[in-house]
Amino acid sequence: MTTTFKAVIADDERLMRDQLRQRLAEVWPELEIVGEAKNGAEAVALVEQLQPDLVFLDIRMPGLTGVEAARQIAQLSTTDDALLPEVVFITAYDQYAVEAFEQGAADYVLKPAERERLQITVERIKKRLATRGTPDESTSTPQLQQLLHKLQAQMKPGGAPAPLKWIQATVGQSIQMIPVDEVLFFISDEKYTRVQTPQLEALIRKPIKELVDELDPDAFWQIHRSTLVNAKAIAGITRDLRGRQIVSVKGHPQKLEVSRSYSGLFKGM
Repeated sequence: MTTTFKAVIADDERLMRDQLRQRLAEVWPELEIVGEAKNGAEAVALVEQLQPDLVFLDIRMPGLTGVEAARQIAQLSTTDDALLPEVVFITAYDQYAVEAFEQGAADYVLKPAERERLQITVERIKKRLATRGTPDESTSTPQLQQLLHKLQAQMKPGGAPAPLKWIQATVGQSIQMIPVDEVLFFISDEKYTRVQTPQLEALIRKPIKELVDELDPDAFWQIHRSTLVNAKAIAGITRDLRGRQIVSVKGHPQKLEVSRSYSGLFKGM
């Protein structure tokens, strides 16, 4: 039995969308194109509404770029067991088809979409879709986020801003400046984000999806849609009775759950 996968295409040029749809029909006839978007904001909305298995994003679109759309898609509020779609970037710019893509976090298609190159992309995506959610999955959401961070820096004329160094947070009735490298982890609820250091617990009004953009992705790893942990503060990883990965934190009793989308961080567990 052939598995049917769903896809969304986003490109501000209608002819490019038409051409890609036609080429995909040739190399992957079982793929169902469930939606098309002409900008990044529409793409994010369609992904949230339709929950496709993969999304093709033009890397440069007016308003919200494909990279910015991908970052928002990676932060969509889904259930902990939901898997985010695979991302394929559509680009006319060779400079973005760099080694980062070859590391497997995402794939790319150069405009115009040539049948032979698209076939390679399709085979890669099929392999990733077949192993999604397994301990041996080839990619992970954190890998994708690091790729997006690099791409966004490349696309900005002045490069990406320097990572956040200090957190201004509420501790009791006072405001304190907390060095970011002292933070063990961040956990968000609907209104506030808890900032935990070895010595104190504080609150800020900045959500995780904003912190992800401001912190160094190599230093702080997202392990859940509501949790960021300092990589240096990870003491170990275990599994609970339900098979979920649990992070132990150095110098703190808190146990942090790793959601399914981020399980690729700790391969082999």
